[in-house]
Amino acid sequence: MTLRERLRALPAFARPGLPAFDPDTAPGTPHELFEHWLGQAIDAGLLAPHAATLSTADAAGHVTARTLVLKDVTADGWWFASQSTGPKGRDLAANPHAALTFFWPELGRQVKVTGSAAPAGPDVSRADFLARPDASRAAGLVNRQSEPLGSRDEYVRAFTEALEAVTADPGLVAESWAAYALAPTSVEFWQAPDEGPHTRLLYRADAGGWTRGLLWP
Repeated sequence: MTLRERLRALPAFARPGLPAFDPDTAPGTPHELFEHWLGQAIDAGLLAPHAATLSTADAAGHVTARTLVLKDVTADGWWFASQSTGPKGRDLAANPHAALTFFWPELGRQVKVTGSAAPAGPDVSRADFLARPDASRAAGLVNRQSEPLGSRDEYVRAFTEALEAVTADPGLVAESWAAYALAPTSVEFWQAPDEGPHTRLLYRADAGGWTRGLLWP
């Protein structure tokens, strides 16, 4: 069997038993619906339901993507964090347009949040960094993300030194750490059914709040 044949034979979702979704009953804001869907993913025991793909582009339009974790959802937007000096931070400084994509295959669902991301103030970023486990803070303190690495031992030495530093000083914060809020201009909810076509519901931001409507599958 060829790779193409093997891929075509794979099921897209676990059926039957996917949750029903009636867009006519959707709440007025995408924040409410997202929190409801995320809550269902958490309650269903999905692995890393807060994981999302962040897509960014630099000033020249070159797109990159990576997986990270959601920190919060507020009226300001969808929150994540990163080094402001790393690839994500450099992209967002040059071009704030970005998208977050959540995929919950066990529920036949995905959500795409599109808008502009901006860093929060130093107090918010500091609080986010200090809330991380010691090992995560040490990794953030090393702060050479995506640079060429000569050997694994080189990183282990740098990480060990950083871990000793954060253990000795619980208030130590990486200066380049930043919390970001992705303020959405649109949020799309995608639901696969047990049978039949899937449903796409799009929220768009406007001067008066949010409008919503269906999209062709």
